[in-house]
Amino acid sequence: MTHDISKFVRLLRLLPHCHYAPQTIFTLSTSTTTHLRRTMTTAAAVNPSNTRLGWIGTGVMGCSMCAHLINAGYTLTVFTRTPSKAQELISMGAQWVDTPKAVASQSDVVFSIVGYPSDVRHVILDSNSGVLSGLRQGGVIVDMTTSEPSLAVEIHSAATAVGCSAVDAPVSGGDRGAKSASLSIFAGGEESIVIKLNPLFNLLGKVNYMGAPGKGQFTKLGNQVVIASSMVGLCEGLIYAYKAGLDLNQYLNAISTGAAGSKSLDLYGNRILNRDFEPGFYVNHFVKDLGICLRECQNMGLALPGLALAQQLYLSLKAHGEGDLGTQALVLALERINNLSLQSEASPIGKL
Repeated sequence: MTHDISKFVRLLRLLPHCHYAPQTIFTLSTSTTTHLRRTMTTAAAVNPSNTRLGWIGTGVMGCSMCAHLINAGYTLTVFTRTPSKAQELISMGAQWVDTPKAVASQSDVVFSIVGYPSDVRHVILDSNSGVLSGLRQGGVIVDMTTSEPSLAVEIHSAATAVGCSAVDAPVSGGDRGAKSASLSIFAGGEESIVIKLNPLFNLLGKVNYMGAPGKGQFTKLGNQVVIASSMVGLCEGLIYAYKAGLDLNQYLNAISTGAAGSKSLDLYGNRILNRDFEPGFYVNHFVKDLGICLRECQNMGLALPGLALAQQLYLSLKAHGEGDLGTQALVLALERINNLSLQSEASPIGKL
């Protein structure tokens, strides 16, 4: 017995230094070969003193989200393809590094929120520079990009194979939700890991556990189906009201408290009338999301004609070089179809 304990202690000393909770319990199993296995039985709550964070992607939403974590006292290492986009975060105390692997090597939990599934694959799975090539055992990758459910499952499998965990946690709420920390977060993966990360998610919004790996992505895609038709309805309603000779300010105020009221109306009604097409969420990214939705529909044998129509309208914006505008720019496509412009009605209006 004494010999076994001494051998166990020597093995522990060989472990690389890492920031695990003091409640971590190590168990030694013996067979032909002695294996050392770490078992998290009663994990300490995630907090700034025991968890280092990494962040990949500091765009319209990512920058605000990352700032909330820094303001809460967490140590952050960030990577973005354009270093200047991280300057605000660097001035707040974040450290910039030049690869996702470098982020992971200095982090216990790494968040990513990038543009496309190809970006997700590169920053997480690339064998030379990706997150999983640098993340220590026990680390967690949280992908908040709207991406493909099958890719989320693949990442989870790859993470598990190297002793790490992965959560797909796309978000809804746009730039305003990111700034006000009121995002809806849709999480897929192991429930115990999502619960462990709750202190972090709570700094960004409200997390909803949706089930197994990929279910967070499926939920976000379903969210986009609803938003797409809602935006078409909002813009068509404004076109209709304009042709009917209604005051558009009064029109939006009147319908906002009735059954036609919606989050889309609250977030984008004012912006549309003020010709404010700055992106809270890019047209290019929405086209990507709707394309993924339609491919999943094909896989499921589903016909969603409203989704298909919305995607075609958004594709027309891309064709006119308007892909970097916000999703509320959909009104431009409907104005062109009807050979009119709401611009003459544009005037500053109060919050609905």
